[in-house]
Amino acid sequence: MLEYIFFDERPWRRFIEFLDEQKLAPIISHGPEEWVVGLPEDLDDELDARIEAFYDEMLAYNEALVTEEEGAQQVHTTGINVTLKDGRQVQAAIDPLLMNRLLEAVTPEELGVFVNAIVDAVEHPDERSLCQR
Repeated sequence: MLEYIFFDERPWRRFIEFLDEQKLAPIISHGPEEWVVGLPEDLDDELDARIEAFYDEMLAYNEALVTEEEGAQQVHTTGINVTLKDGRQVQAAIDPLLMNRLLEAVTPEELGVFVNAIVDAVEHPDERSLCQR
């Protein structure tokens, strides 16, 4: 069983909605300070990659919410997971105040799309102007 853990209910609920859209039936549970989603381990690679990417976005959202609640003074950095074309995942450190401001303006999904566009441009440079593409 694959387990995905959250420390705020809001990203947990978004993650469950995403899994419902993927026609999956997750096993859900929660305790006083954590919310958990369970999935079978035999997912196909493409679906697993989509789930992991969305989970990374929800972790960033979760971190921003926890940071907001604890106060930016106690947590000095947040990060966003970036998946490279070779499959490696790295984290880009982001100031918590900046992350909070970003998430006030865009959804975690939109932030993920934005970051993925930058990663794609770096890994596959295209020097043509945008109107020529």
